[in-house]
Amino acid sequence: MTTDGGFLIMSDGTNVLTYLNPDGYKVARKLNVTQNGYAVDYLNELEFIKGYIYANVWVKNYIVKIDTASGNVVGILNLTPFFEEAKNINPGIDVMNGIAYDSISGNLFITGKMWPHIYELDFYH
Repeated sequence: MTTDGGFLIMSDGTNVLTYLNPDGYKVARKLNVTQNGYAVDYLNELEFIKGYIYANVWVKNYIVKIDTASGNVVGILNLTPFFEEAKNINPGIDVMNGIAYDSISGNLFITGKMWPHIYELDFYH
């Protein structure tokens, strides 16, 4: 889940993001996420950053940047180098699945299951 300041935005693991009214949790809208006309499934770990929704794609090493009006993926952040570094340190790691945004510094934090580190990315500078 994340919030845009007005609604709670929830992923159910499909390509659909659900906007909930925080008063009573009634569905306000649903947003179908697509890339080049195809559904982007397995959305996980959401963050609302500067008007866009960023979502980790389950079992992938990337985060998609989603336009909140259209649901179109407008960018992809490939995090494979971080996965590979973490795997070199701890061969037993699993998928990337943690993202967090620090609105004060503008940095993004990423990690995964059993990763040895939390990586801090200078996201907007």
